[in-house]
Amino acid sequence: MFSGFKKETITVEDQGFGKAEIVCRHGGKGEPLLLLHGNPMSHITWHKIVDDLKDKFYVVASDLRGYGESIGPEEGGDNHINYSFRAMASDQISLMKKLGFDEFKLVGHDRGARTSHRMCLDFPEKIKKVGIFDIMPNRHIWTVQKKNWAMSKWHWLLMMQPYDLPEKLLSSVPAKYYMEKKLSKRGATLEFCKETFDEYVRCFNYKTIRASCEDYRASPSCDLDHDNEDFEKNNKIKCPIFILWGNRSDTGKVWGDVLNVWQNYSDQKVQGEGLDCGHYLQEEQPKKVLEWFKKFL
Repeated sequence: MFSGFKKETITVEDQGFGKAEIVCRHGGKGEPLLLLHGNPMSHITWHKIVDDLKDKFYVVASDLRGYGESIGPEEGGDNHINYSFRAMASDQISLMKKLGFDEFKLVGHDRGARTSHRMCLDFPEKIKKVGIFDIMPNRHIWTVQKKNWAMSKWHWLLMMQPYDLPEKLLSSVPAKYYMEKKLSKRGATLEFCKETFDEYVRCFNYKTIRASCEDYRASPSCDLDHDNEDFEKNNKIKCPIFILWGNRSDTGKVWGDVLNVWQNYSDQKVQGEGLDCGHYLQEEQPKKVLEWFKKFL
């Protein structure tokens, strides 16, 4: 897994969001490509596709602050700003700069896709192309409520509750039990992550629980504030963009009209399609994902 990649922990610059130590793997040749994972995963979610990418790109697969082996601040900060997508975006810009890259291509899944969206808005000169995997825009979710979404996304509604209720509840059950429940929802079976499951369990400790709860608290608070400001200013994604989603995930089953919704948030023509899988595209349908990487990036 990640043969030929260097694993490194990089302390990123504090941009007013608290100190963070970001763990990543990087290697390959060609122009830089940053890959960002979702919850409750880590950068190893990309392991099925990186070998096919490293001859064409210098690949950086990174853990978001507080996730995987990365470490973020203990406190969420005012209005949970320390775990906002803006904070996570700033981390990754700083990480790529320290690795020698001022601009790069970017693909994110789930929380990593939301961080990617924010990076495109806050640092448009840095992102050459972007891929967004299996999400709807954060602002869209909180302004267009759907009952089926709320029933399926129980972890959003649980983890956004005030400290320290969700932290205590999530810490009170074995990590393996929680990971089985979490990863087998949203149209997926655990078969997709048989090579990565133990690693996800290992990293689901109190540090990760605390950080991820702050992440989910930020989503309807400071993140939504940032999104509303950009939407009102007509600040949209400026670089070429492609969107992939799972037809059996919430994005495909609950929301629908994915490309048209994302078109409202992009200056460029949005491309993409739904894949025959659940939420975890890069682990469920790696060959199809690679086809899009090669065609679009």
